[in-house]
Amino acid sequence: MAIRGELFTTQVTLDKRNYFFNVKENRNGDVFLQIVESKIKDGEDDRRAIVVFAEDMKKFFGGMDESLKFIEKEEKERAKIRAEKKAAKEAKFGAQGEDGAEPAKKIYRRKGESRLVAEKRAAKKDTRIHIVSKRKPSDSEEY
Repeated sequence: MAIRGELFTTQVTLDKRNYFFNVKENRNGDVFLQIVESKIKDGEDDRRAIVVFAEDMKKFFGGMDESLKFIEKEEKERAKIRAEKKAAKEAKFGAQGEDGAEPAKKIYRRKGESRLVAEKRAAKKDTRIHIVSKRKPSDSEEY
């Protein structure tokens, strides 16, 4: 047995966090999994750990598996909704770009103006609207 009852350890690094999966054995001979999350927060090492005993691992990982399935299903549904929205937008405004079709006319809204009002205004004029900022540029900025 290794130091502190460790039988096996593996580390996974994601972004600014490290996850340690430690399989340990206590003095009574019980085997358990310790999952430790470690991250640096405000210059200090912030560590949090959970412990799952061997007899509970099937239920624990069953719950994790259900959660992963839900996340995958949810992602597929969100991707489907995004694709439907994109198709509806292309149907309404026409496809843009590659097939040689004319790109949809851009409509710029004025501050505080609703989309409907902007569309009506743009339909009356057959030109694009360019909004110029009233803010004066500083000396370092150029026009």
